[in-house]
Amino acid sequence: CMHHPAARGCLRGYKSGAGGRGPLSAATMSYSSDLLYSATSYKRDSSRLAAGPGRAFPGGAGPRAASYRAPPGRRLQLEQLELLSQSSALSNELKIVRTNEKEQLQGLNDRFVTYIEKVHQLEQHNRLLEAEVALLRQRQAEPCRLQQLYEQELRDLRGRVEELRRAGDQAQLEAQGLAQGLARLREQCQDEARLRDEAERALRDCRKEADRAALARLELEKKVEALLDEIAFLRRVHDEEVAELQAELQDAQVQPVSVELDVSKPDLTAALKEIRMQYEVLSARNQQSAEEWYKSKFANFTEEAARSNDSIRQAKEEITEYRRQLQARNIEIESLKSANESLERQLQEAEERSNTEIQNLHLENALRTTKGEMARHLREYQDLLNVKMALDIEIAAYRKLLEGEETRLSTVTSGSTYGLGYAISSGPFSGVKTFSSSMVTVRKEEKKDPQDNIKEAGLAEEPKAAGQDKPREEKAETAPAKN
Repeated sequence: CMHHPAARGCLRGYKSGAGGRGPLSAATMSYSSDLLYSATSYKRDSSRLAAGPGRAFPGGAGPRAASYRAPPGRRLQLEQLELLSQSSALSNELKIVRTNEKEQLQGLNDRFVTYIEKVHQLEQHNRLLEAEVALLRQRQAEPCRLQQLYEQELRDLRGRVEELRRAGDQAQLEAQGLAQGLARLREQCQDEARLRDEAERALRDCRKEADRAALARLELEKKVEALLDEIAFLRRVHDEEVAELQAELQDAQVQPVSVELDVSKPDLTAALKEIRMQYEVLSARNQQSAEEWYKSKFANFTEEAARSNDSIRQAKEEITEYRRQLQARNIEIESLKSANESLERQLQEAEERSNTEIQNLHLENALRTTKGEMARHLREYQDLLNVKMALDIEIAAYRKLLEGEETRLSTVTSGSTYGLGYAISSGPFSGVKTFSSSMVTVRKEEKKDPQDNIKEAGLAEEPKAAGQDKPREEKAETAPAKN
């Protein structure tokens, strides 16, 4: 079949398309099987054509067709037509096979790519697993120190607890020291405030003194002005008097005078000169004394003003220094307050933690006690249940006994009705009537509710009641016998 030209062409095309890729795949094997099938079918068809048209075509003429022999040219044409039809069918089948082969090769390539990627992923995963296994083996090779680690951590935690406790004690001591320092600073602040008040009072006094000095200076200036005015007034008066005297002297020189006046003229001028000199000396002395007094007062006032200015400047400097110290003290107080607050918060947190631990311990103790009490109550409840069961059994037994007694008494009372009627009619045994009636009422009550009678009378009184009923029954039984 492989010597067929179409089959050889297809195989050559397949080899050229596949490119000689080594071993045959499943697609190539299927393709080779298809070629074998087509070759065998071709051989079968050619043999059928050689056998005759009757055998080649099923719709032939039977034995007549089998005996018919076609001419050689016609036979060759038929064979060529058959070959062409077979070659066209084979070419179509080969095309379909080629398309299927391409699709299969693409699918196989995709599967091969995915397989390679999966292989790479598995290799990476295997490397990771090998690294983990090596790490686990290394960890397993190392000695297990969990207990040591836990003990070390427990020791560290206990050390931290002790450190926190010591820190709490130290913080408490520091808080006490800070409180004492705060009290001292408050005392110092109060002293500084008192000194500041004293300095302010001294400053107010100095200002008052300065005001008084200014007023005194104004008064002295007024007095100086008044003295100067008085001196000028005296000078004017003196000048006027001198002018009047000179006018009088001139009048006296013009008028004729006696010899005595002419003789006394030099004496008047001398007297006037002397008086003038005395007034000038007096005015100069007064002016000098006034100037000296003014200068002395002015010097005193200036000295007092300088002293007051110095004291004011010193007071201002002291006030600024006090303010600066007060600000520094306030800053220290604020810092100490913040430190004290932080320490108080830490102390409060430590106290809260200790309180929570104490509460947890109390709760654990209470839980243990409640568990113990619950167990005790459960035991008591179990004991009470056992007692109740025993009492129920006893009550059931007593109930059965009472029911048996009631049935027996009912039979006895039904038998003794004749005796009771005879006792009523005869009269001497009237007391038996009352006794039997009371007995019957008691039995009726017991028939109504024996459980209530048991609860009211108690378990201890039942045998006694039964013992009392027996003599009554015996009396009731003996009554008809006597009759």
